[in-house]
Amino acid sequence: MRGKLCRIGAITTISTLVLAGTAATGVAQALPAQPSGLYAPSALVLSVGESGAATATVQRAVTLSCAPRPSGTHPSPAAACAELRSVEGEFTRLTTPMPQGACTRQWDPVVVDATGVWQGRHVSWSATFGNACEMRASLAEGQVFAF
Repeated sequence: MRGKLCRIGAITTISTLVLAGTAATGVAQALPAQPSGLYAPSALVLSVGESGAATATVQRAVTLSCAPRPSGTHPSPAAACAELRSVEGEFTRLTTPMPQGACTRQWDPVVVDATGVWQGRHVSWSATFGNACEMRASLAEGQVFAF
């Protein structure tokens, strides 16, 4: 529970910093009453962290927005958005149940998280892997958590 709270706190802090950075760049103006586009919002915070017995520490985090066009701090937003579209936003389909490759049995847990909105619906997904090698093998050649 405490580890989950630490991850949520870190994600909230990152989101706040990103939003504060965009808010400080100009004068605030009222938004029009009608929607600005005909797309469902898709904005996510993705993170990779180390997990201990009682705590989890976020090591890396990025933002990813897929509509109206791929953007965010993710290094390959277009590829990550295409991959998410191919699995219809189902993060569990990004992992391989029987990963290829040889990894040691070293226990050094790695946690990946996705929080936000995908095509208008709330998303909160997390997976824990035994170590970084197992994470890379399970996510195969995927782009979503390649940062």
